[in-house]
Amino acid sequence: MRLRGELPDKIPLFPLPGALLLPRARLPLQIFEPRYLAMLDETLKTPLRLIGMIQPRPVPGGGHALAAIGCAGRVTGFSETDDGRYLITLTGISRFRLAREISGFAPYLMGEVRWDDFARDRGPAESDAGFDRDAFLDLLRRYFSEQQLSTDWDSLRDADDELMINSLAMLCPFEPEDKQALLEAPSLRTRRETLVTLMEFAIAGGMTGGEERLQ
Repeated sequence: MRLRGELPDKIPLFPLPGALLLPRARLPLQIFEPRYLAMLDETLKTPLRLIGMIQPRPVPGGGHALAAIGCAGRVTGFSETDDGRYLITLTGISRFRLAREISGFAPYLMGEVRWDDFARDRGPAESDAGFDRDAFLDLLRRYFSEQQLSTDWDSLRDADDELMINSLAMLCPFEPEDKQALLEAPSLRTRRETLVTLMEFAIAGGMTGGEERLQ
């Protein structure tokens, strides 16, 4: 998606554990907390309608801090339910590096962000020259069986590299720290390799009853 105008250096932040947004992918969300309803109302008044999805991370001694890297999405779908919830779709625009949180009068978080490290996110879709689709789909079937998940295999088989890999990264039920690793992968190839590792660990953990984690 091409945007008119430069990306801003300050955006609203939506900390949501386990929620992953990637460039050019779409993330549906339900908004119902008053502070995030206020955030969305203000966001819809801005030219680019950007919201920064970012992971909260636990810190020693209790509490949470925000991850160093998040992904900004443009509000591209919006509807309101009878009970006052907003159903929105965010389309991923670019990852960002959080420079600092900004204190102010708004009830939601704002962040000063940097986009310089992620110019590729705003280019064309990536491809993965080393992608062995048949082997990947075989592993995916075993993972889905282990996790008791289902999918439209025909549509998945026909999807292009980026859509397949990024959609699975977003939808598979990985732990928040694993979602962060997928977000921070520098290329589609490394994201696919991380995804393969996570699925293999999940399968091995299911077979042994262990709880192996990607560090």
